[in-house]
Amino acid sequence: MSPFPIQEMTLPVALSGKDVIGQAKTGTGKTLGFGLPLLERVTVPADVEAGRAVPEQLTNAPQALVVVPTRELCQQVTNDLQTAGKVRNVRVLAIYGGRAYEPQVEALKKGVDVIVGTPGRLLDLAGQRKLDLSHVRGLVLDEADEMLDLGFLPDVERIIQLLPAKRQTMLFSATMPGAVIGLARRYMSQPTHISATSPDDAGATVANTTQRVYRAHSMDKPELVARILQAEGRGLAMIFCRTKRTAADIADQLAQRGFASGAVHGDLGQGAREQALRAFRNGKVDVLVCTDVAARGIDVEGVTHVINYQSPEEEKTYLHRIGRTGRAGASGIAVTLVDWDDIPRWQLINKALDLGFPDPPETYSTSPHLFEELNIPAGTKGILPRTDRTRAGLSAEQVEDLGETGGRGRKSGAPSSSARSAAATAVQEERPARTRTPRQRRRTRGGTPLEAGEAQTQTVAATAPSATGAVDTAEGVDAAEPRIPRRRRRTRVAVPAEAAAAVATTVAQPGSDLFVEPVAEQGDADAEVVTKPRRRRTRAAKPAVEAVETVESAATATVTDAGTETKPRRRTRAAKAPVEAGTAKAAEPAEGDAPAAEAKPRRRRTRTAAAQPES
Repeated sequence: MSPFPIQEMTLPVALSGKDVIGQAKTGTGKTLGFGLPLLERVTVPADVEAGRAVPEQLTNAPQALVVVPTRELCQQVTNDLQTAGKVRNVRVLAIYGGRAYEPQVEALKKGVDVIVGTPGRLLDLAGQRKLDLSHVRGLVLDEADEMLDLGFLPDVERIIQLLPAKRQTMLFSATMPGAVIGLARRYMSQPTHISATSPDDAGATVANTTQRVYRAHSMDKPELVARILQAEGRGLAMIFCRTKRTAADIADQLAQRGFASGAVHGDLGQGAREQALRAFRNGKVDVLVCTDVAARGIDVEGVTHVINYQSPEEEKTYLHRIGRTGRAGASGIAVTLVDWDDIPRWQLINKALDLGFPDPPETYSTSPHLFEELNIPAGTKGILPRTDRTRAGLSAEQVEDLGETGGRGRKSGAPSSSARSAAATAVQEERPARTRTPRQRRRTRGGTPLEAGEAQTQTVAATAPSATGAVDTAEGVDAAEPRIPRRRRRTRVAVPAEAAAAVATTVAQPGSDLFVEPVAEQGDADAEVVTKPRRRRTRAAKPAVEAVETVESAATATVTDAGTETKPRRRTRAAKAPVEAGTAKAAEPAEGDAPAAEAKPRRRRTRTAAAQPES
């Protein structure tokens, strides 16, 4: 087995103790390019036994440090270094956030040789004096450009200041922007810059990766992705999204379509992220939907397809995304779906990397060229057949209790949205029925509450008035019986409380224009109402019409319980024909009522006629 170009060129220089800047494409073995020289600089008890070192050189403090930008990359580098140092029994410890402090502190007390960590947790433990970096002989900055993009440059500089001045520093990255070169000039001593590429692998991307770029509509993307995942010969697949919300949503949709999918993004707890990665590596999940946190350094064997669900922000992100497939000489397929709005961004990426896809073809889930180029069987739909659902799924992988320190969003192992809704439904079904009596509304009369044991007199209005205009009433209803709510009637003018208790209905004489409306007689003196006659306007009389005298009202005076008389207020109406004064007579009083005194009518002024009649 021959080494990769970056390993072949880096190992002799790094083993000599010189500073190295290594640049190579992703997936070409950079980890062992700096890992093997780093392990050789560590003194372990096996070296003392073999006579290569003296006992005074042994220490429990870390002798080598590797700084990485993401937690997933930290785990992977740790596993690779443990595998490489297993023969010499080198103690390698991963230190990163999202886990409890106590196990990491206990491991530091027992002694470690190599530490792989993220900048934040390294500074935390160093500030608490739990981590001693004064014995570090070798420093490696892996994926340095990503650390600068994530804003870790101040943290990295603080970590470098805690290290001894005499040390070996190595910096590795797939891309080398100007900020990384500036960092190397400040903290490295005469570094050797090594840029390794294969003779037959020109260009920025790996030649073994077949790239396809399509212009797709956002509403058709889930169906399109589901059909791509059913292509012949597909192994493991990774789907990259720009936002955490999109990644979670696509993972749920694929699970509903029958695919064994998992998600890795920043809103998940560390336990859930590690659960998804373990299930993906073990084959229990064959589709991993993730954000760019998993685009750096993740090396999973058997990844055949990488799908960019959303266009990346820049060319570096694109390179690292598609670098998850076609690694270590294997072949792979990278599919990029570009929205109409992302065409300008994609054209910049295409120009920077010289990919040859300036104008992606418009593609839908039913396009014939999609099935032909990606080797999708004809007639494939967006739902995985039940006969092909052979994966165990994410639930088959247990969630490790990491003693997480809080973090954002859902906790470790939190279920998806569909699982949360099902759990909420189950809790509601188990919850006992509500036994509390609902609050009763209390009825009031005029703002005064009706007490429960108090006897009330209810007034029931009759459905129609009698022939004489009087209305029957029902009095003396027992309070113990169910109380019938009083029916409210719309009135025009309210009579004061000291007015009459009952008012008879006014009946007009035949031929008059007086408006008549029945009024119920009631026994409660504080709730009496009287009807105001509707005022009707008349047109101006013609010149030949004589002045009209007001006629005496036909209303009958009513008598209250106190015996006082009330004179109803009357209004006159202009007659159509001339009427002699005094021809109108008063109406007869209602039968059964007390004789009422004549009420003096109110005079109404009328317009003066043109010709005055004789007296």
